[in-house]
Amino acid sequence: MEKVVLSVLVACLLGVVLLAVGLFLGVSFYSGREKPSPFECGFDPIGSSRVPFSLRFFLLAVIFVVFDVEIVLLFPVVMVVGGSWMWVMGYVALFIFLVLLLVGVVHEWREGSLEWEM
Repeated sequence: MEKVVLSVLVACLLGVVLLAVGLFLGVSFYSGREKPSPFECGFDPIGSSRVPFSLRFFLLAVIFVVFDVEIVLLFPVVMVVGGSWMWVMGYVALFIFLVLLLVGVVHEWREGSLEWEM
């Protein structure tokens, strides 16, 4: 137990030291004329590089990632092996998980978050 506490203390101390060194020896931020300009391989930029970001697209991307992770969580169901009680409880847990997943999809659909129009 003492070794664990000592190793956590050393890791925290090392992190603080590295943070302090990084702050004192860090690269200074040069704010000249070229810093805010876009880089296009030496050519003059065509149009504005500061296009407005679509919040609806970001929301759709986050929903995709969340549901993608939930689908990945279904993969271990294939590997469930055990006695009859474990088998039944596995199916009950899978059914509850799928119902929650379906409720989430229906909620997002009714909210209109899954509709994307160009």
